[in-house]
Amino acid sequence: MTADSSSSGRLERALASLRGLSVGDALGSQYFVPANYPLLKRRDLPDGPWQWTDDTEMAGSVVAVLAAHQRVDQDALARSFAEHHDFDRGYGPAVGRLLRLVREGQDWRELAAALFNGQGSWGNGAAMRIAPLGAWYADDPEQATHQAEISAYPTHQHREAVVGAMAVAAAAALAGSPGGPPSPEALLDGVIALVPKSAVGQGLRRARDMLDYGDAATVAAVLGCGRRTSAHDTVPFALWSAARALGDYETAFWTTAQVGGDVDTTCAIVGGVLAASKAGAPPAAWVERTEALPEWVPDGLGAS
Repeated sequence: MTADSSSSGRLERALASLRGLSVGDALGSQYFVPANYPLLKRRDLPDGPWQWTDDTEMAGSVVAVLAAHQRVDQDALARSFAEHHDFDRGYGPAVGRLLRLVREGQDWRELAAALFNGQGSWGNGAAMRIAPLGAWYADDPEQATHQAEISAYPTHQHREAVVGAMAVAAAAALAGSPGGPPSPEALLDGVIALVPKSAVGQGLRRARDMLDYGDAATVAAVLGCGRRTSAHDTVPFALWSAARALGDYETAFWTTAQVGGDVDTTCAIVGGVLAASKAGAPPAAWVERTEALPEWVPDGLGAS
């Protein structure tokens, strides 16, 4: 038995993952508001509607490009990022400037390569948006990692950022496998086997060794939770949290959010990975409180 490899089947999975990503992103971002800190400690929900951030906006472009091209087209992806860039969604300054210049006609290749003194960005932006691509390729995790690598370059060309995107896509592809979500160990082992040696890979190995730890705060202290907004400070913990609660969106969200850090991004990654599987869909009541997906998301499924 294999996952549905038809265009409609792939899009259905990608949209489901995008929905889970958007809920994690939007709800996670609510806990940056000081008035909501006590709610997070009690695992209470703030009033809606919850607005999503750049994580969801960029993930929407990933899905739109896949639907239009059946693969990642870097130029189309860069154009979509630039055309839909909403400054008020919380973009980092470097990527925000890059997208503005792309809109003005400059070449994304030169711009992305020049970031941070020619090293490229190692931020978590390529990873935060990519889970729907992994869901799209649930029948082919190796292709998911390959396409995720290609998808990173229009904004993030540092190797760690690229590997972070590859890892999240691999996790979503494995989570969306037709036999149902794998075991926590199998998920992380599968991801580790699909990504190259890197700081992200080292973090994933530590995450695999810490699956028996019950205290998420301790794990986050070791792995990082996005406070530095780098891929290797974000992805290992997010995938540790996702692996431990595959099929249980609520548990995964609260485990991820309560350690703090870059909460909207870690929760977007976790939400997108879990929702790649039908068993990991977000609660309907949470979806109802979340802002509708962008109108330009394909197939008319942008409304909540």
